[in-house]
Amino acid sequence: MRAVVQTVGRASVTVDGEVVGAIENGLLVLLGVTHGDTAQIADQVARKVWELRILDDEKSASDTGAPILVVSQFTLYGDARKGRRPTWNAAAPAEVAEPMVRAFCAALRQRGATVETGRFRAHMLVESVNVGPRTILLEY
Repeated sequence: MRAVVQTVGRASVTVDGEVVGAIENGLLVLLGVTHGDTAQIADQVARKVWELRILDDEKSASDTGAPILVVSQFTLYGDARKGRRPTWNAAAPAEVAEPMVRAFCAALRQRGATVETGRFRAHMLVESVNVGPRTILLEY
């Protein structure tokens, strides 16, 4: 599992002209799932994101209650080392990835997080205003 975690002043996801998820002053998480990911891995990554001290004054979402917007991002597993066309072989298929994204969000909510999401298998317009900017890549 890979997660790109960014501190944002605001972020939103729009699908077909409708805002399906939006936050202010929190974390935007782009989440990629690979073939061997499990609910246990999703829980570990969720715990790390929740406790990651990248907000102002070295605080975490668990310290401040900052909301989290989670966007499924299979392209985090794109491989463009050969040629100009990336391959997506390392990305889990949708029927594997979607339950893992749900497990990740559920693990955040169990910890008390306010979680917004994009829409799986949809063409999403993701907008964000980064703060800092602070961007961390987590890989499990």
